[in-house]
Amino acid sequence: MNNADEEQFAEVAQVKKKLFRDSLANLEAARRVRDEGKFKCGIFASSIQYDGEQQARMQALVDRMHGSVDEHYWLPLYSMGSLATQREQELGFRPIAGNQGRIGALREPLPCWSTFTEGHITHDGKLSACCFDAGDKWVMADLNDVSFMEGWNSPAFVKLREAHLRRDVTGTICESCVAYQ
Repeated sequence: MNNADEEQFAEVAQVKKKLFRDSLANLEAARRVRDEGKFKCGIFASSIQYDGEQQARMQALVDRMHGSVDEHYWLPLYSMGSLATQREQELGFRPIAGNQGRIGALREPLPCWSTFTEGHITHDGKLSACCFDAGDKWVMADLNDVSFMEGWNSPAFVKLREAHLRRDVTGTICESCVAYQ
């Protein structure tokens, strides 16, 4: 949840305003499904920690999400794998390289904590190695075809994690993220 309202969402992400409302409705629906089904899982949301007026606007959104999530946490502005670099520059944002974790617990970008600790599942059921996945760039497995554990331990995911442990992601899908200057 990185835009304060639907107008900003449409301007920054360059998509329809309705998608902002849909994202909030989906978050509320996820909470209902979890609670009604008594599923043992958490619902988390993160937001970019900006400064000044933008941060105050973001806090209003976080307050609005409060009843739908178990935990919200702040993140620094990442490079997002260089997917949004041009738009970030147009807006005057200066992202940091790599995924350094949460505000208050930042770490070196390699090895990326996300590839070892969190499963990111896309809207169509694919297991992604990265929370920045905006397509199929980081897909490690199709969970419509294999179990989560098979996907988590897939040869592609194992190979990617080995590169992260070596702290050399040259030639991998993660190279542009940590190489962002």
